Amino acid sequence: MPTHTVKAFTSELNALTSDVLRMGGLAEAMITDMATAFARQDSDLARKVIETDDEVDALESRLEREIMRLLALRQPVSQDLRGIIAALKVSNDLERIGDLAKNVCKRLIVMGEEHGQTGQKSVERMSKAVRLQLKTVLDAYSTENAQEAINVWLHDEEIDEHYNSMFREVLTYMMEDPRKISLGAHLLFIAKNLERIGDHCTNIAEVVHFFVTGDDLPLTRPQVSEIGRTMEA
Repeated sequence: MPTHTVKAFTSELNALTSDVLRMGGLAEAMITDMATAFARQDSDLARKVIETDDEVDALESRLEREIMRLLALRQPVSQDLRGIIAALKVSNDLERIGDLAKNVCKRLIVMGEEHGQTGQKSVERMSKAVRLQLKTVLDAYSTENAQEAINVWLHDEEIDEHYNSMFREVLTYMMEDPRKISLGAHLLFIAKNLERIGDHCTNIAEVVHFFVTGDDLPLTRPQVSEIGRTMEA
C-alpha cells in the first residue's frame, strides 16, 4: 500500500476512535446529569439528558456508515480490522448506555418530587460506580490498555452488589409502607437500568481486550475474592 494511502488510512482510523470517544464523553455526561437530576429532582436537567441521547444516536449512525465504507474500500486485516470492529461494537454499547440513561430520566420526570430522599444515596452510589467503570474502560480503549480493560471486567461484580443492596432497600420501603409501592417500582427500574449500564461497560472491556491482544477473555469471571490471585497469575 503506497505511503500516502497508509497515512490516509491511519488518519481515518484515528478519526473513528475520536468519534467513539466523543460518544463516550456524551454517555459519561448523561450519567452525571442523570444522577444530578435525581438528587435535585430537576426535571429540566432530566429532559436535557433525554435530548442528548439524540446526539449519541446520530453519532452511532455516522460511525456505522464510516465503518462500512472503510471495510469496503480499505479491506483491513489483523489489528486494523480488529480496531474497526471494536469501534463498531463499542459504539453500539455506548448507544445502549445512552438509552438506559434516557430511560432513567423519563422515570424521573414521571416521579417528579415524589421520591423525596428515598433511594437517593443508593442511586448516587450506583451512578458513581458505573460512571467510573465507563470512564476507566474508555481510557483503556483510548490508550489500548488491555490491563485496564481487565480491571473493569473483573470489577463488574461490585456493580451487581450495589444493585442487590438497592433492590433489598427498595423492597423494604415497599413492605413497610404500601403507599410507596409505585415509587418503589420506579426505583427498581432505575436500579436495573444502572446495573445494565455496568454490563455494557463490561462488554466494552471485553471488546477492548480483544482489540489489543487478539484474545478473548474467559467466559467465567472470577469472584472478587479471587481477583488478587488472578492478577498475580
